[in-house]
Amino acid sequence: MKIYKRSDYDFWTTINTHWGDMDGLRHINHAKYLTYMETARLDLYQKLGHDMERWDMDSSSILASMEVNYLEQVAHPAVLEVGQRVSRIGTKSYDILTAIFKEDEDNPILQANFILVSINYKTGKTVPVPNEFKKYLNPI
Repeated sequence: MKIYKRSDYDFWTTINTHWGDMDGLRHINHAKYLTYMETARLDLYQKLGHDMERWDMDSSSILASMEVNYLEQVAHPAVLEVGQRVSRIGTKSYDILTAIFKEDEDNPILQANFILVSINYKTGKTVPVPNEFKKYLNPI
């Protein structure tokens, strides 16, 4: 697995950890990172043209697959920066490469890839990825 640096990401969201994010070993619980990345993905959706209240939209994206690689532990309190990049666009799906960094550090503590599928919520069928997404495509 190639580890990407901070400069490889295009979109950023800052997250502050919370006391309740810790597990019994006093580091951030692995599941909390999924919530951090979901928050950042919603920020990215807005930049891509999806409304935050997507339940009122005819079409949007759903998560089809994710691969998460944990590289380092983090203790609370911490300021984390979630970097994202639209790394692939297919006909009806696209990938978002994501990493979480400690504030002002260049090496990620976690790296993930999310595969999202464009879907029509009313019919439940897949639809083509919107053309406007292509301007954000930055393949690695």
